[in-house]
This record gives sequence, structure tokens and C-alpha cells, in this order.
Amino acid sequence: MENNISEILPMNALSEIPTPNKNAKQIVGLVKEQGRVTGYKLSDERIVSKQEGVNLARQGDIKGVGISKRNGNEYLKSLPDQNEENNLSSLPTVKQ
Repeated sequence: MENNISEILPMNALSEIPTPNKNAKQIVGLVKEQGRVTGYKLSDERIVSKQEGVNLARQGDIKGVGISKRNGNEYLKSLPDQNEENNLSSLPTVKQ
């Protein structure tokens, strides 16, 4: 039962969980300015803004993420899967 709760609570923090397409990309790096995420580097080497990333995820073009909102701003969060290594917060920072 404990595993179910530890998986359900983080999922409840997501406002949307898009279904990825079969050719969906992964996020492999974060673009940051003054410590804040402003964009994402995708597995096809493309760098997109935070809003473009949200739009792509919503369209099913990015896998492994859900969409959250804070203070009216949308952003991506890793889907909880018990693997810390693929969490967005564990990804390297890249230059735009």
C-alpha cells in the first residue's frame, strides 16, 4: 500500500499527464537563467523554451513528463517512476 501512496501523491501534483507519441523525445538537459529553468534540451539536440516544452509535451512530443502549474505558470515535471536519475532536477544544465 505504501508504494501506491508514494506514486499517487506526486501524480496528483500534475495538472496534465499527456500521452507521448511513439517518436516522442526526452528532455536531456535544462536551460537555466539565474537558477531558474527557462528551457529544455531535447534528445534530438533541439533547445526549446519552457512554454514550447509544455506545448510539445501536451502534443505528445515529449515523453516522461507531466504538466504542472504554479502561480499561473505552466512547467514540466518528471513522471514519478522510482528512478532519481531521470528526474528533471538531476539533468545537466546546458547553454542556449
